[in-house]
Amino acid sequence: MSVIAPCVTAESTDDYKIQVGRIHTFAERVHIDISDGEFTPTFLVDANQVWWPENWQVDIHAMVQRPAEQLPALISVKPSLIILHAEAEGDIVQMLQKIKSVGIKAGVALQRSTVPGDVAPMIQAADHVMIFSGTLGRFGGTANLMQLEKIRLIKAINPNVEIGWDGGIAVDNAYNLTQGGVDVLNAGGAIQKAPDPKVAYDTLVSEINKHGII
Repeated sequence: MSVIAPCVTAESTDDYKIQVGRIHTFAERVHIDISDGEFTPTFLVDANQVWWPENWQVDIHAMVQRPAEQLPALISVKPSLIILHAEAEGDIVQMLQKIKSVGIKAGVALQRSTVPGDVAPMIQAADHVMIFSGTLGRFGGTANLMQLEKIRLIKAINPNVEIGWDGGIAVDNAYNLTQGGVDVLNAGGAIQKAPDPKVAYDTLVSEINKHGII
């Protein structure tokens, strides 16, 4: 069954607290973005600044150029999943294996131009592959549904991997994304910028759980 994971994408600790506050009463699985201002055009909070309620299942999406430098801090906060970018520097496969060795799930994110076959060893080593169709370091972006074709290619490399999607998730595309094979829909602006985040979240949950034919 697919799930909606609200996102926290904050440029300051104050903004982080506000975004956590918007979703803390209903969120279960949450996607937290960190960045270094190098891999992305913006600085977000870093691994040393994140925290969350005890009941959350947290995925940390590390948009950083040199993840090896951030790995100890990422591991120390003990999220459920750490997602590194395939396009980052260093031995990503080795880092994924390190994450898994300490009992944390390991994920790899693929930007639009990244072909699954070119990063097959990373996909084989991962528990989770996230298709990134958004805007690095910001809410927004467009859900380019052509990227769904990557799921078939990813599953051919690692049939058991969980599939995530980041970027442009909205009520009008959430159902199609789940039907296309996405397990975790990371929804940022659709929830955080909504007048009532709880209503927006519930609407997305209802949408991905509806029955019918596309």
